[in-house]
Amino acid sequence: MNCESAKNTVHGYFDGELDAVRSADFELHLESCAECQAELKQLESLRALIRDSNLYQHASPELRDRVRTQIAGESRVETVKADRRRRWFFVPAFAALATAATVIAVMFLVFQSRNQAAGIAVQLIDAHLRSLQPGHLTDVLSTDQHTVKPWFDGKLDFIPPVSDFVQQGFPLVGGRLDVIDGHSVAAVVYSRRKHLINLFVWPHRGKEQPLASSGSHQGYNWFQWQSDDMQFCLVTDASPSDLRQLKDLIRP
Repeated sequence: MNCESAKNTVHGYFDGELDAVRSADFELHLESCAECQAELKQLESLRALIRDSNLYQHASPELRDRVRTQIAGESRVETVKADRRRRWFFVPAFAALATAATVIAVMFLVFQSRNQAAGIAVQLIDAHLRSLQPGHLTDVLSTDQHTVKPWFDGKLDFIPPVSDFVQQGFPLVGGRLDVIDGHSVAAVVYSRRKHLINLFVWPHRGKEQPLASSGSHQGYNWFQWQSDDMQFCLVTDASPSDLRQLKDLIRP
């Protein structure tokens, strides 16, 4: 197994998708390949980081001390006041607590949204890498858009747009079904010179956090956008300019 083949196999090995023979072959290669060892460690670190992220945001010690000091100070004052005045003691304390709770809630939602979006981006890149393994690229292999598009009918509750852009340098390769964030998505495959490009398409879900419009990870680029009620994301190791050009062809 050469290193180039191993790079396309490391994600399948990491996800436990290889059979016993291919796993043993890859492990034998891994013993003498520092580059593949490093990439496997990166995958493990990234997966652990996403899994173990602590999204709960605690109030800072300074904020807790200020709230406690305010409550304790006003409590001592109110003990010598009449019952009518004592009722007003709770207003500042509850206001401070409500403010602190609001800040914590907002911070939690922000971190949760960012983490969810980052997790989906990682899943899309993982799906792209899996597709590069032998036999995983397409379920329907055809350069004819009138063959690929009807193939999705009945397999999903939506039909993705499928076009062949061979004249513009992005020939259609085929299509397949994939799973992202626990939901079935369509993957339409194009090529660009020697690069493969996955176009992932799925319906927009109301609570879904949008990805950043573009980004890169471990040499792979993505470009995401929303059109009407559908989400689109291109993933490839081709250049960002190629992604923008294909995106403009898909969404004129």
